[in-house]
Amino acid sequence: MATTTCVAPEMVAEVRAGLMRTGQKELPSKYLYDSVGSALFEVICTLPEYGLTRADERLLQIYSGEIVSKLTTPVVVAELGSGTGKKTRCILEALSSLQHSSYSYFPIEISASALTSCKRELGDIDFVSIVGLEREYLDGLLEVAARREPEQQLLVLFLGSTIGNFEHPADEKFLREVRNILCPGDALLLGTDLKKETPRLIRAYDDPLKVTAAFDMNILVRLNRELDADFVLENFEHVARFNENTSSIEMHLRSKVEQTVNIPGAELTVSFRAGETIWTESSHKFTREEICRLARATHFELLGQWIDQEWPFAENLLIAK
Repeated sequence: MATTTCVAPEMVAEVRAGLMRTGQKELPSKYLYDSVGSALFEVICTLPEYGLTRADERLLQIYSGEIVSKLTTPVVVAELGSGTGKKTRCILEALSSLQHSSYSYFPIEISASALTSCKRELGDIDFVSIVGLEREYLDGLLEVAARREPEQQLLVLFLGSTIGNFEHPADEKFLREVRNILCPGDALLLGTDLKKETPRLIRAYDDPLKVTAAFDMNILVRLNRELDADFVLENFEHVARFNENTSSIEMHLRSKVEQTVNIPGAELTVSFRAGETIWTESSHKFTREEICRLARATHFELLGQWIDQEWPFAENLLIAK
Protein backbone atom coordinates (compact mmCIF):
# COMPACT_ATOMS: atom_id res chain seq x y z
CA MET A 1 0.00 0.00 0.00
CA ALA A 2 1.27 3.49 -0.81
CA THR A 3 1.57 6.07 1.94
CA THR A 4 1.89 9.82 1.66
CA THR A 5 4.90 9.75 4.02
CA CYS A 6 7.14 8.58 1.19
CA VAL A 7 5.57 10.77 -1.51
CA ALA A 8 6.72 14.33 -2.14
CA PRO A 9 4.12 16.85 -0.93
CA GLU A 10 4.61 18.68 -4.23
CA MET A 11 3.39 15.64 -6.17
CA VAL A 12 0.32 15.30 -3.94
CA ALA A 13 -0.50 18.99 -4.38
CA GLU A 14 -0.01 18.95 -8.16
CA VAL A 15 -2.06 15.78 -8.66
CA ARG A 16 -4.89 17.25 -6.58
CA ALA A 17 -4.78 20.57 -8.42
CA GLY A 18 -4.66 18.96 -11.86
CA LEU A 19 -7.42 16.40 -11.38
CA MET A 20 -9.72 18.81 -9.52
CA ARG A 21 -9.57 21.42 -12.28
CA THR A 22 -12.86 22.64 -13.67
CA GLY A 23 -13.01 21.70 -17.32
CA GLN A 24 -9.85 20.02 -18.63
CA LYS A 25 -8.23 17.68 -16.11
CA GLU A 26 -4.44 17.41 -16.36
CA LEU A 27 -1.33 15.88 -14.82
CA PRO A 28 2.14 17.46 -15.02
CA SER A 29 4.20 15.85 -17.76
CA LYS A 30 7.23 15.50 -15.45
CA TYR A 31 5.44 12.60 -13.73
CA LEU A 32 5.67 10.59 -16.95
CA TYR A 33 9.39 10.18 -16.28
CA ASP A 34 9.89 7.64 -13.50
CA SER A 35 12.31 4.77 -14.18
CA VAL A 36 9.78 2.92 -16.35
CA GLY A 37 8.67 6.07 -18.17
CA SER A 38 12.26 7.12 -18.87
CA ALA A 39 13.03 3.65 -20.29
CA LEU A 40 9.93 3.76 -22.49
CA PHE A 41 10.87 7.20 -23.75
CA GLU A 42 14.29 5.88 -24.77
CA VAL A 43 12.47 3.26 -26.88
CA ILE A 44 10.21 5.95 -28.40
CA CYS A 45 13.32 7.80 -29.54
CA THR A 46 14.31 4.79 -31.68
CA LEU A 47 10.94 4.39 -33.42
CA PRO A 48 10.92 5.17 -37.16
CA GLU A 49 7.89 7.45 -36.76
CA TYR A 50 9.60 9.64 -34.13
CA GLY A 51 12.28 11.54 -36.01
CA LEU A 52 12.86 14.31 -33.48
CA THR A 53 15.63 12.63 -31.47
CA ARG A 54 17.53 11.48 -34.54
CA ALA A 55 17.38 15.01 -35.97
CA ASP A 56 18.68 16.38 -32.67
CA GLU A 57 21.51 13.84 -32.70
CA ARG A 58 22.39 14.46 -36.36
CA LEU A 59 22.77 18.18 -35.80
CA LEU A 60 24.95 17.64 -32.74
CA GLN A 61 27.12 15.10 -34.54
CA ILE A 62 27.67 17.40 -37.50
CA TYR A 63 27.88 20.81 -35.84
CA SER A 64 29.13 20.34 -32.26
CA GLY A 65 32.60 21.56 -33.19
CA GLU A 66 31.16 24.67 -34.84
CA ILE A 67 28.84 25.28 -31.89
CA VAL A 68 31.52 25.09 -29.18
CA SER A 69 33.91 27.21 -31.27
CA LYS A 70 31.57 30.13 -30.55
CA LEU A 71 32.07 29.74 -26.78
CA THR A 72 34.64 31.38 -24.54
CA THR A 73 36.76 28.94 -22.53
CA PRO A 74 36.89 27.80 -19.80
CA VAL A 75 33.37 26.40 -19.89
CA VAL A 76 31.23 24.61 -17.31
CA VAL A 77 28.24 22.67 -18.68
CA ALA A 78 24.79 22.16 -17.16
CA GLU A 79 22.12 20.10 -18.91
CA LEU A 80 18.43 20.43 -18.09
CA GLY A 81 16.88 16.98 -18.42
CA SER A 82 19.92 15.03 -19.55
CA GLY A 83 18.22 11.65 -19.90
CA THR A 84 20.89 9.03 -20.54
CA GLY A 85 23.22 11.69 -22.00
CA LYS A 86 23.78 9.81 -25.25
CA LYS A 87 23.35 12.80 -27.55
CA THR A 88 25.32 15.06 -25.21
CA ARG A 89 28.50 13.13 -25.97
CA CYS A 90 29.17 15.11 -29.15
CA ILE A 91 29.13 18.45 -27.32
CA LEU A 92 31.32 17.21 -24.48
CA GLU A 93 33.86 15.61 -26.81
CA ALA A 94 34.03 18.81 -28.86
CA LEU A 95 34.60 20.82 -25.68
CA SER A 96 37.33 18.42 -24.55
CA SER A 97 39.09 18.89 -27.88
CA LEU A 98 38.76 22.66 -27.59
CA GLN A 99 39.85 23.10 -23.97
CA HIS A 100 42.35 20.28 -23.39
CA SER A 101 41.73 20.73 -19.67
CA SER A 102 39.34 19.38 -17.06
CA TYR A 103 35.85 20.84 -16.74
CA SER A 104 32.58 19.91 -15.03
CA TYR A 105 29.38 18.63 -16.57
CA PHE A 106 26.24 18.78 -14.42
CA PRO A 107 23.34 16.66 -15.73
CA ILE A 108 20.15 17.83 -13.98
CA GLU A 109 17.43 15.20 -13.84
CA ILE A 110 14.45 14.19 -11.70
CA SER A 111 15.03 10.53 -12.64
CA ALA A 112 17.75 8.87 -10.55
CA SER A 113 17.97 5.96 -13.00
CA ALA A 114 18.54 8.37 -15.91
CA LEU A 115 21.39 10.05 -13.98
CA THR A 116 22.99 6.67 -13.35
CA SER A 117 22.74 5.82 -17.06
CA CYS A 118 24.13 9.26 -17.97
CA LYS A 119 27.22 8.81 -15.80
CA ARG A 120 27.79 5.36 -17.29
CA GLU A 121 27.29 6.62 -20.87
CA LEU A 122 29.65 9.61 -20.63
CA GLY A 123 32.17 8.55 -18.01
CA ASP A 124 34.89 7.73 -20.54
CA ILE A 125 35.19 11.22 -22.08
CA ASP A 126 38.55 12.93 -21.49
CA PHE A 127 38.73 15.88 -19.09
CA VAL A 128 35.06 15.65 -18.01
CA SER A 129 34.02 15.49 -14.35
CA ILE A 130 30.36 14.43 -14.13
CA VAL A 131 28.33 15.68 -11.17
CA GLY A 132 24.73 14.49 -11.36
CA LEU A 133 22.03 16.59 -9.68
CA GLU A 134 18.68 14.95 -8.93
CA ARG A 135 16.78 18.22 -8.99
CA GLU A 136 14.10 20.20 -10.78
CA TYR A 137 15.55 22.25 -13.67
CA LEU A 138 15.85 25.65 -12.01
CA ASP A 139 16.90 24.31 -8.61
CA GLY A 140 19.70 22.36 -10.26
CA LEU A 141 20.77 25.31 -12.39
CA LEU A 142 20.93 27.57 -9.34
CA GLU A 143 23.25 25.05 -7.68
CA VAL A 144 25.51 24.92 -10.73
CA ALA A 145 25.63 28.72 -10.91
CA ALA A 146 26.65 28.85 -7.24
CA ARG A 147 29.50 26.39 -7.87
CA ARG A 148 30.96 28.03 -10.98
CA GLU A 149 34.25 29.90 -10.88
CA PRO A 150 34.13 33.61 -11.80
CA GLU A 151 36.11 33.17 -15.03
CA GLN A 152 33.98 30.28 -16.35
CA GLN A 153 31.37 30.64 -19.07
CA LEU A 154 28.28 28.59 -18.25
CA LEU A 155 26.82 26.60 -21.13
CA VAL A 156 23.29 25.35 -20.49
CA LEU A 157 22.00 22.53 -22.69
CA PHE A 158 18.24 22.24 -23.14
CA LEU A 159 17.98 19.75 -25.97
CA GLY A 160 15.31 17.58 -27.54
CA SER A 161 12.74 20.41 -27.85
CA THR A 162 11.73 20.03 -24.19
CA ILE A 163 10.94 23.75 -24.28
CA GLY A 164 8.00 22.74 -26.49
CA ASN A 165 6.42 21.00 -23.48
CA PHE A 166 5.76 24.42 -21.95
CA GLU A 167 2.53 26.12 -22.95
CA HIS A 168 2.84 29.77 -23.98
CA PRO A 169 3.50 32.03 -22.09
CA ALA A 170 5.04 29.49 -19.67
CA ASP A 171 7.85 28.84 -22.19
CA GLU A 172 8.81 32.51 -22.18
CA LYS A 173 8.55 32.68 -18.37
CA PHE A 174 10.81 29.64 -17.99
CA LEU A 175 13.49 30.96 -20.34
CA ARG A 176 13.40 34.30 -18.56
CA GLU A 177 13.97 32.47 -15.26
CA VAL A 178 16.90 30.62 -16.81
CA ARG A 179 18.29 33.93 -18.06
CA ASN A 180 18.02 35.46 -14.58
CA ILE A 181 20.29 32.73 -13.21
CA LEU A 182 22.90 33.33 -15.92
CA CYS A 183 25.50 36.06 -16.27
CA PRO A 184 25.87 38.17 -19.43
CA GLY A 185 27.84 36.15 -21.97
CA ASP A 186 26.65 32.76 -20.73
CA ALA A 187 25.19 30.45 -23.37
CA LEU A 188 22.07 28.34 -23.86
CA LEU A 189 21.92 25.65 -26.54
CA LEU A 190 18.19 25.24 -27.13
CA GLY A 191 16.65 22.44 -29.18
CA THR A 192 13.35 23.25 -30.90
CA ASP A 193 11.16 21.03 -33.05
CA LEU A 194 9.83 22.87 -36.09
CA LYS A 195 6.38 22.85 -37.66
CA LYS A 196 5.64 20.06 -40.14
CA GLU A 197 2.63 18.31 -41.65
CA THR A 198 0.04 17.18 -39.09
CA PRO A 199 -0.28 13.47 -40.11
CA ARG A 200 3.48 13.05 -39.67
CA LEU A 201 3.26 14.53 -36.20
CA ILE A 202 0.31 12.37 -35.17
CA ARG A 203 2.17 9.20 -36.19
CA ALA A 204 5.16 10.32 -34.14
CA TYR A 205 3.05 10.64 -30.98
CA ASP A 206 0.73 7.66 -31.55
CA ASP A 207 2.97 4.99 -33.05
CA PRO A 208 1.66 1.66 -34.43
CA LEU A 209 3.54 -0.36 -31.79
CA LYS A 210 1.78 1.64 -29.04
CA VAL A 211 5.02 2.39 -27.19
CA THR A 212 3.93 6.02 -26.75
CA ALA A 213 0.57 4.79 -25.45
CA ALA A 214 2.37 2.69 -22.83
CA PHE A 215 4.55 5.68 -21.92
CA ASP A 216 1.46 7.86 -21.47
CA MET A 217 -0.46 5.19 -19.54
CA ASN A 218 2.48 4.69 -17.18
CA ILE A 219 1.57 7.91 -15.38
CA LEU A 220 -1.56 6.14 -14.12
CA VAL A 221 0.52 3.14 -13.08
CA ARG A 222 2.72 5.52 -11.13
CA LEU A 223 -0.27 7.06 -9.31
CA ASN A 224 -1.52 3.57 -8.49
CA ARG A 225 1.87 2.66 -7.05
CA GLU A 226 2.82 5.88 -5.28
CA LEU A 227 -0.56 7.28 -4.23
CA ASP A 228 -2.49 4.01 -3.82
CA ALA A 229 -4.88 5.03 -6.62
CA ASP A 230 -7.17 2.49 -8.24
CA PHE A 231 -7.02 3.54 -11.91
CA VAL A 232 -8.14 0.62 -14.12
CA LEU A 233 -5.86 0.92 -17.15
CA GLU A 234 -8.30 -0.87 -19.44
CA ASN A 235 -10.75 1.96 -18.85
CA PHE A 236 -8.44 4.54 -20.44
CA GLU A 237 -6.88 4.98 -23.89
CA HIS A 238 -4.04 7.13 -25.22
CA VAL A 239 -4.98 9.90 -27.66
CA ALA A 240 -2.67 12.22 -29.62
CA ARG A 241 -4.11 15.27 -31.38
CA PHE A 242 -2.85 18.47 -32.95
CA ASN A 243 -4.08 21.78 -31.58
CA GLU A 244 -4.05 24.24 -34.49
CA ASN A 245 -4.51 27.24 -32.20
CA THR A 246 -1.33 26.55 -30.23
CA SER A 247 0.64 24.63 -32.92
CA SER A 248 1.06 21.82 -30.39
CA ILE A 249 0.70 18.07 -30.31
CA GLU A 250 -1.25 17.13 -27.18
CA MET A 251 -1.23 13.76 -25.42
CA HIS A 252 -4.35 12.79 -23.49
CA LEU A 253 -5.65 9.77 -21.60
CA ARG A 254 -9.33 9.37 -22.49
CA SER A 255 -11.81 7.65 -20.21
CA LYS A 256 -13.67 4.97 -22.17
CA VAL A 257 -16.47 4.76 -19.62
CA GLU A 258 -18.13 6.79 -16.89
CA GLN A 259 -16.13 5.94 -13.77
CA THR A 260 -14.88 7.02 -10.37
CA VAL A 261 -11.24 6.71 -9.28
CA ASN A 262 -10.01 6.83 -5.69
CA ILE A 263 -6.58 8.27 -4.88
CA PRO A 264 -6.12 7.83 -1.11
CA GLY A 265 -2.54 9.12 -1.14
CA ALA A 266 -3.86 12.50 -2.34
CA GLU A 267 -7.10 12.27 -0.29
CA LEU A 268 -9.00 12.55 -3.55
CA THR A 269 -11.87 10.89 -5.41
CA VAL A 270 -12.25 11.80 -9.09
CA SER A 271 -15.22 11.20 -11.36
CA PHE A 272 -14.82 10.87 -15.14
CA ARG A 273 -17.43 11.08 -17.87
CA ALA A 274 -17.12 8.72 -20.82
CA GLY A 275 -14.88 10.50 -23.32
CA GLU A 276 -13.39 12.90 -20.77
CA THR A 277 -9.59 13.21 -20.89
CA ILE A 278 -6.59 13.85 -18.70
CA TRP A 279 -4.13 16.10 -20.52
CA THR A 280 -0.63 14.73 -19.82
CA GLU A 281 1.76 16.48 -22.21
CA SER A 282 2.05 19.05 -24.98
CA SER A 283 4.77 19.50 -27.57
CA HIS A 284 4.76 22.89 -29.26
CA LYS A 285 6.17 23.13 -32.78
CA PHE A 286 8.05 26.34 -33.60
CA THR A 287 8.76 28.45 -36.63
CA ARG A 288 12.21 29.99 -37.11
CA GLU A 289 10.75 33.45 -36.65
CA GLU A 290 9.08 32.40 -33.42
CA ILE A 291 12.42 31.22 -32.03
CA CYS A 292 13.97 34.62 -32.77
CA ARG A 293 11.09 36.40 -31.03
CA LEU A 294 11.36 34.10 -28.02
CA ALA A 295 15.10 34.80 -27.72
CA ARG A 296 14.58 38.56 -27.85
CA ALA A 297 11.72 38.47 -25.35
CA THR A 298 13.83 36.58 -22.80
CA HIS A 299 16.94 38.77 -23.13
CA PHE A 300 19.06 36.43 -25.23
CA GLU A 301 20.79 37.03 -28.55
CA LEU A 302 20.49 34.30 -31.19
CA LEU A 303 24.10 33.69 -32.11
CA GLY A 304 23.67 30.64 -34.33
CA GLN A 305 20.99 28.31 -35.69
CA TRP A 306 21.45 24.89 -37.28
CA ILE A 307 18.52 23.09 -38.98
CA ASP A 308 17.99 19.45 -39.92
CA GLN A 309 16.24 19.00 -43.27
CA GLU A 310 15.19 15.35 -42.95
CA TRP A 311 13.07 16.04 -39.85
CA PRO A 312 12.77 19.84 -39.52
CA PHE A 313 14.41 20.64 -36.19
CA ALA A 314 16.67 23.47 -34.99
CA GLU A 315 19.57 23.79 -32.56
CA ASN A 316 19.78 27.40 -31.42
CA LEU A 317 22.76 28.94 -29.63
CA LEU A 318 21.57 31.81 -27.46
CA ILE A 319 23.87 34.21 -25.59
CA ALA A 320 22.66 35.98 -22.45
CA LYS A 321 22.62 39.76 -22.95
